[in-house]
Amino acid sequence: MSDDTLTRLLSEKQNLIRILDHLKEGIIAHDLKRRIFFFNEEAERLTGYSRNEVLGKDCHEAFGQPFCGQKCLFDENQPENHQDLPEYMEYPVTILTKDGQSRKAEMSVSPIRDDTGVIVGVLASVSDLTELLKLRFKAGELSGFGSIIGRDYKMLQIFQQIRDLAAYDYPVHISGETGTGKELVAEAIHHESRRAGASFVPINCGALPEGLIESELFGHVKGAFSGAIRDKKGRFELAHNGTVFLDEIAELSNAMQVKLLRFLQTGKFEKVGGEKTVSVDVRIISATNKDLKKQIQAGAFREDLYYRLNVIPVHLPPLRERRNDIPLLIEHFLRNAAREHGDEPPKVVSEEALGIMLDYDWPGNVRQLQNVLQFAIVKSGGSVIRPSNLPLELRSAKSSEKRRGPDKKLDVDSVRAALEKTGGNKVKAAKQLEVGRATLYRFIRDYPEAVPENE
Repeated sequence: MSDDTLTRLLSEKQNLIRILDHLKEGIIAHDLKRRIFFFNEEAERLTGYSRNEVLGKDCHEAFGQPFCGQKCLFDENQPENHQDLPEYMEYPVTILTKDGQSRKAEMSVSPIRDDTGVIVGVLASVSDLTELLKLRFKAGELSGFGSIIGRDYKMLQIFQQIRDLAAYDYPVHISGETGTGKELVAEAIHHESRRAGASFVPINCGALPEGLIESELFGHVKGAFSGAIRDKKGRFELAHNGTVFLDEIAELSNAMQVKLLRFLQTGKFEKVGGEKTVSVDVRIISATNKDLKKQIQAGAFREDLYYRLNVIPVHLPPLRERRNDIPLLIEHFLRNAAREHGDEPPKVVSEEALGIMLDYDWPGNVRQLQNVLQFAIVKSGGSVIRPSNLPLELRSAKSSEKRRGPDKKLDVDSVRAALEKTGGNKVKAAKQLEVGRATLYRFIRDYPEAVPENE
């Protein structure tokens, strides 16, 4: 085939459509007025919309909302002149299909130029990652989600909840003990949602002075009180189109609970000292380490506010209930510390020290584990963290149980055989024995004779 023939074939519209229809990526193109003029077959499959339903329509109207979420370059807040669009953008998006399903995708966007180089539209390529992520969940291959580290089945359930919540704006309430990572989960929900391009604004309700919290949340006008020398936007206004994370929500006074409830009901508020009503569009995620139902019974928390906040509950398990994640978290924190201090390779934890850490109950959860490792890094002179490098509270803690008996799945001979077969690799041995790593480490500590002599 000659070059002229190939050029002619590519220039023919129907042939170009056939080529694009055979791609595994959804291809969507629109002009500077957001009118869709191309929509291939994979885009139809991915979104559930047919070409006839979307061609010639404003993409925001065709899909009922910005297809790109808050990252849209053509929303009402963007300038009309789009000649300075970046040449290439790539980011994750959550797509809500025609039948209401949530799909995770990767989108790349490039400008379309005419013969003179003027930008006349944009071309978006969308890759569907939904099934791949499902397979990784089922296979247990994921060791984290966003900034959250975990492979325990309880954490995999949390990761699935985050994915399920991505396409919806319902209020979420995260409960869990101090240090379990509630803010990390809130951030992950935000970044997986269609609001990811807008602000994530965390507010620690327990850290704000009572006299300033209303101004911090809703803002104030100049002269509203002594020191108010100018108008100030509150956190809710700063988070417009994004997500507000209300941490330690149980610490709000009753008066502030009433004002928050009104805002949740109407989406409107007045600044301190102001008369003008302000409307904002934000998603609310709240969190507390207290039992809000007990707080309601004690008269410390409003029941109507509780039901407004607790539409979708998410409970984070304490670290003692997912001990299998402790070795994974240790590796993560030690790698991070090595990068921060230029101390490569990362330090490692001896089996004796790991045994102590696996048996400890971690009342401060993941945050305490990170602090303990920082302490141990400073205390250890070499490349190995040993029991003597751990804080006294861990070394002196006595287990509430006597020496454990062997796991029903484990005995000395089977563990020795698995270690010999895997060349001493305890991670592979644990998989072969169908137990968690923490269980195998603990068994080896209690029964050192299970380790082959050459290991």
